[in-house]
Amino acid sequence: MGSTGASSGRAAQPRDRDSEGRARNARPRDGLGRPLPYGTDGVERQPEGVVRTPEETVAAAQALLDEGKPFHAHEVFEDAWKSGPEGERTLWRGLAQLAVGLTHAARGNTGGGARLLRRGAEAVQEWAVESDDERPYGIDLPGLVAWAGELAGGVERHAEAVDAADQAPRLRGAA
Repeated sequence: MGSTGASSGRAAQPRDRDSEGRARNARPRDGLGRPLPYGTDGVERQPEGVVRTPEETVAAAQALLDEGKPFHAHEVFEDAWKSGPEGERTLWRGLAQLAVGLTHAARGNTGGGARLLRRGAEAVQEWAVESDDERPYGIDLPGLVAWAGELAGGVERHAEAVDAADQAPRLRGAA
Protein backbone atom coordinates (compact mmCIF):
# COMPACT_ATOMS: atom_id res chain seq x y z
CA MET A 1 0.00 0.00 0.00
CA GLY A 2 1.46 3.35 -1.04
CA SER A 3 1.80 6.40 1.08
CA THR A 4 -0.13 9.54 0.14
CA GLY A 5 2.16 11.91 2.02
CA ALA A 6 5.72 12.92 1.42
CA SER A 7 6.92 11.80 4.83
CA SER A 8 10.62 11.15 4.82
CA GLY A 9 11.20 11.33 8.52
CA ARG A 10 12.48 14.92 8.30
CA ALA A 11 10.73 17.94 9.68
CA ALA A 12 9.25 20.02 6.87
CA GLN A 13 11.21 23.17 6.11
CA PRO A 14 9.09 26.31 6.17
CA ARG A 15 8.77 27.96 2.77
CA ASP A 16 10.54 31.22 2.12
CA ARG A 17 8.05 34.10 1.93
CA ASP A 18 8.31 37.67 0.71
CA SER A 19 6.99 40.69 2.65
CA GLU A 20 3.47 40.07 1.26
CA GLY A 21 3.53 36.41 2.35
CA ARG A 22 3.96 34.98 -1.18
CA ALA A 23 6.21 31.94 -1.54
CA ARG A 24 9.63 33.14 -2.77
CA ASN A 25 12.88 31.25 -2.81
CA ALA A 26 15.27 33.33 -0.70
CA ARG A 27 18.36 31.30 -1.55
CA PRO A 28 21.19 33.44 -2.87
CA ARG A 29 21.88 33.19 -6.60
CA ASP A 30 24.98 33.42 -8.74
CA GLY A 31 25.37 35.75 -11.72
CA LEU A 32 23.56 33.28 -13.96
CA GLY A 33 20.64 32.94 -11.56
CA ARG A 34 21.57 29.49 -10.24
CA PRO A 35 20.60 28.94 -6.60
CA LEU A 36 23.45 28.77 -4.11
CA PRO A 37 23.38 27.24 -0.63
CA TYR A 38 21.77 29.34 2.11
CA GLY A 39 24.38 31.49 3.83
CA THR A 40 26.51 31.83 0.70
CA ASP A 41 27.24 35.27 -0.69
CA GLY A 42 25.39 35.58 -3.95
CA VAL A 43 24.69 38.25 -6.51
CA GLU A 44 22.17 40.86 -5.47
CA ARG A 45 18.82 39.93 -6.97
CA GLN A 46 16.78 42.31 -9.04
CA PRO A 47 13.73 43.54 -7.17
CA GLU A 48 10.51 42.30 -8.75
CA GLY A 49 7.72 44.49 -10.04
CA VAL A 50 9.80 47.61 -10.64
CA VAL A 51 8.15 49.97 -13.10
CA ARG A 52 10.79 51.69 -15.22
CA THR A 53 10.59 53.82 -18.31
CA PRO A 54 11.55 51.91 -21.46
CA GLU A 55 14.82 53.85 -21.56
CA GLU A 56 15.58 52.90 -17.95
CA THR A 57 14.72 49.27 -18.74
CA VAL A 58 17.12 49.15 -21.69
CA ALA A 59 19.91 50.85 -19.72
CA ALA A 60 19.49 48.58 -16.66
CA ALA A 61 19.33 45.43 -18.79
CA GLN A 62 22.40 46.45 -20.81
CA ALA A 63 24.42 47.06 -17.65
CA LEU A 64 23.50 43.59 -16.35
CA LEU A 65 24.28 41.94 -19.69
CA ASP A 66 27.66 43.69 -19.77
CA GLU A 67 28.38 42.29 -16.29
CA GLY A 68 27.61 38.75 -17.49
CA LYS A 69 24.28 38.61 -15.65
CA PRO A 70 21.73 37.78 -18.35
CA PHE A 71 19.38 36.07 -15.86
CA HIS A 72 19.10 39.33 -13.97
CA ALA A 73 18.64 41.28 -17.23
CA HIS A 74 15.76 38.91 -18.02
CA GLU A 75 14.08 39.96 -14.77
CA VAL A 76 14.35 43.64 -15.79
CA PHE A 77 12.77 42.84 -19.17
CA GLU A 78 10.10 40.75 -17.44
CA ASP A 79 9.07 43.76 -15.34
CA ALA A 80 8.65 45.81 -18.55
CA TRP A 81 6.71 42.97 -20.15
CA LYS A 82 4.32 42.76 -17.19
CA SER A 83 3.91 46.49 -16.52
CA GLY A 84 4.17 47.98 -20.01
CA PRO A 85 1.49 48.72 -22.55
CA GLU A 86 -0.35 45.67 -23.88
CA GLY A 87 0.80 46.43 -27.42
CA GLU A 88 4.49 46.19 -26.42
CA ARG A 89 4.37 42.96 -24.46
CA THR A 90 5.69 40.83 -27.31
CA LEU A 91 8.71 43.13 -27.59
CA TRP A 92 9.65 42.92 -23.90
CA ARG A 93 8.82 39.20 -23.66
CA GLY A 94 11.04 38.53 -26.67
CA LEU A 95 13.89 40.52 -25.12
CA ALA A 96 13.44 38.54 -21.88
CA GLN A 97 13.61 35.30 -23.89
CA LEU A 98 16.84 36.43 -25.53
CA ALA A 99 18.35 37.08 -22.09
CA VAL A 100 17.18 33.68 -20.83
CA GLY A 101 18.59 32.04 -23.95
CA LEU A 102 21.98 33.58 -23.19
CA THR A 103 21.60 32.44 -19.58
CA HIS A 104 21.04 28.83 -20.62
CA ALA A 105 23.89 28.96 -23.15
CA ALA A 106 26.20 30.29 -20.41
CA ARG A 107 25.07 27.55 -18.00
CA GLY A 108 25.96 24.91 -20.60
CA ASN A 109 22.37 24.08 -21.59
CA THR A 110 23.19 24.72 -25.22
CA GLY A 111 20.09 23.08 -26.70
CA GLY A 112 17.73 25.02 -24.45
CA GLY A 113 19.75 28.17 -24.95
CA ALA A 114 19.55 27.89 -28.75
CA ARG A 115 15.78 27.27 -28.63
CA LEU A 116 15.16 30.30 -26.41
CA LEU A 117 17.44 32.51 -28.49
CA ARG A 118 15.48 31.57 -31.60
CA ARG A 119 12.13 31.99 -29.85
CA GLY A 120 13.13 35.43 -28.58
CA ALA A 121 14.40 36.45 -32.01
CA GLU A 122 11.12 35.34 -33.57
CA ALA A 123 9.17 37.36 -31.00
CA VAL A 124 11.08 40.60 -31.65
CA GLN A 125 11.29 40.10 -35.42
CA GLU A 126 8.03 41.98 -36.01
CA TRP A 127 9.59 45.00 -34.30
CA ALA A 128 12.86 44.76 -36.25
CA VAL A 129 12.81 47.72 -38.62
CA GLU A 130 15.84 48.94 -40.51
CA SER A 131 15.33 52.67 -39.96
CA ASP A 132 17.05 54.03 -36.84
CA ASP A 133 14.21 56.56 -36.51
CA GLU A 134 11.60 53.82 -36.22
CA ARG A 135 13.37 51.49 -33.79
CA PRO A 136 11.48 51.26 -30.51
CA TYR A 137 13.50 52.99 -27.79
CA GLY A 138 16.57 52.90 -30.01
CA ILE A 139 16.89 49.12 -29.65
CA ASP A 140 18.80 47.55 -32.54
CA LEU A 141 16.34 44.72 -33.08
CA PRO A 142 17.70 43.67 -36.50
CA GLY A 143 21.11 43.40 -34.84
CA LEU A 144 19.66 41.39 -31.93
CA VAL A 145 17.89 39.00 -34.30
CA ALA A 146 21.18 38.44 -36.15
CA TRP A 147 23.11 38.09 -32.85
CA ALA A 148 20.62 35.51 -31.55
CA GLY A 149 20.80 33.44 -34.74
CA GLU A 150 24.60 33.46 -34.76
CA LEU A 151 24.87 32.58 -31.07
CA ALA A 152 22.22 29.84 -31.34
CA GLY A 153 24.07 28.27 -34.26
CA GLY A 154 27.39 28.56 -32.47
CA VAL A 155 26.26 26.91 -29.26
CA GLU A 156 24.62 24.10 -31.21
CA ARG A 157 27.80 23.46 -33.23
CA HIS A 158 30.19 23.60 -30.28
CA ALA A 159 27.87 22.29 -27.52
CA GLU A 160 29.77 24.08 -24.77
CA ALA A 161 28.97 26.88 -22.36
CA VAL A 162 29.67 30.42 -23.48
CA ASP A 163 30.94 33.36 -21.46
CA ALA A 164 27.85 35.51 -20.87
CA ALA A 165 29.75 38.80 -20.67
CA ASP A 166 31.76 38.06 -23.81
CA GLN A 167 28.63 37.09 -25.73
CA ALA A 168 26.39 39.88 -24.38
CA PRO A 169 24.54 41.74 -27.12
CA ARG A 170 24.51 45.50 -27.59
CA LEU A 171 20.87 46.45 -27.24
CA ARG A 172 21.38 49.73 -29.04
CA GLY A 173 23.99 48.51 -31.52
CA ALA A 174 27.74 48.94 -31.57
CA ALA A 175 29.09 51.10 -28.78
